[in-house]
Amino acid sequence: MSFPSFYDPARVGTLYVPNTFEAVTQGQAAGLSPADQDRRRVLLLLVDAQVDFIHPDGALSVPGAVDDTRRTIEWLYRNLGQVTAVAASLDSHTPIQIFYPTWWADQDGNPPASFTLITADDVQQGRWKPLFEPEWSVRYVQTLEAQAKKILTIWPFHTMIGTPGQTLTPALYEAIAYHAGARRAQPIFLTKGAIPKTENYSILEPEVKVPDHPLGDLNRQFLDMLASYDLVYIAGQAKSHCVLETATSIMRYFADRPDIIARLRFLIDCTSSVVHPQIDFDALANAALAQFEAQGLRLVHSTDPVG
Repeated sequence: MSFPSFYDPARVGTLYVPNTFEAVTQGQAAGLSPADQDRRRVLLLLVDAQVDFIHPDGALSVPGAVDDTRRTIEWLYRNLGQVTAVAASLDSHTPIQIFYPTWWADQDGNPPASFTLITADDVQQGRWKPLFEPEWSVRYVQTLEAQAKKILTIWPFHTMIGTPGQTLTPALYEAIAYHAGARRAQPIFLTKGAIPKTENYSILEPEVKVPDHPLGDLNRQFLDMLASYDLVYIAGQAKSHCVLETATSIMRYFADRPDIIARLRFLIDCTSSVVHPQIDFDALANAALAQFEAQGLRLVHSTDPVG
């Protein structure tokens, strides 16, 4: 199919007000059948496809993300009649969170720089001290290393609630609105990441569970919704973090359901990894994805037929 007239590939990765009216109106005029008539139900799951991760001037811009997003948008337009629904997560943060400089200080009262790694030993030795919830913070870094095999990373401020960086990149939002009009299908939006005392890479669960918070545990309802689809395509940013951890949550939840894992499609050319000065995140992500592929998840490209 041809792309809608409002779509300009050169605008992917630029900030503008999406033309929702034009996108929906052109979608309605596309002449496609309603999504509720689909015999094969296909979900596109977009992980944190937001301005701060995708745009070159975003607070935590992922190299390659603009091209990833362009391929994602065009995949959706080409396969519009086969995609039943689109679900998109929104990473959403506040100024004081455990992975931000505001939470920690060194022995001289200075905050950590972005990309500082804070180990459990650092905290135990007093090299970094939590300024909030000290007992939880000590336990947090210990639990993170013991259970998740990760070290706490201090990130630049990103996807802050109420800022342009939190929004879905406009060209992708227009594609979602176009799909909604064309297939009479309500998009699904999922907000995550606003619990101050834990990281939340996966859209489905925090890194360390927070039992007293309504969003502090595994989102079983959303996972069970995924299981109702015949195919689930996964894309977004960043491959090494939120996309990978989302896939990990799905794989773990359905570990005894190979029939569901076989429905998963990971759009490998629609996601890229965070670049870190000390850690090869992309190599770690590729190793994990290779394990998932051996378990039945399929790595596909945006040019491959849906199926």
